[in-house]
Amino acid sequence: MKLRRHFAIMDILSKQRIATQEELCEALSSNGYDITQATVSRDIKEMHLIKIPDKEGYHYALPESKTAGGTYERMRRIFQDSVVSIDYSESLVVIKTLPGAAQSVASLIDASNHKNILGTVAGDDTVFTVVKPKEAVISVIEEFEQLVNA
Repeated sequence: MKLRRHFAIMDILSKQRIATQEELCEALSSNGYDITQATVSRDIKEMHLIKIPDKEGYHYALPESKTAGGTYERMRRIFQDSVVSIDYSESLVVIKTLPGAAQSVASLIDASNHKNILGTVAGDDTVFTVVKPKEAVISVIEEFEQLVNA
């Protein structure tokens, strides 16, 4: 339940401006989560959310990893917690995830700036990853599987 809630928080923060814990509680409630402000406070600490300035004041955001090691570690953790299966067809890698986790997985893949990945499209539990050249598909899948099995 906590993992799904954390993914919901990541999704909410990627789609709307959240400035207070109360706003985050309301957004989670409108997504079907019955939680308290104390739970949201713990989630903010566990997820290491940060407040960043904008033209209206401050809003919550996911922390940006400054090192490749931090990015890899985050990807490994999310892949292990979320990815159910990986398959491919031609130059398309299809990643099945737990419900609600596809957006987060796709965002991490996009942020990795992988030289052979053109981009991703994510639904609720499926990520399509476009690989170029087609010959690189197997090595990309092996990298993803290493993240899952590390």
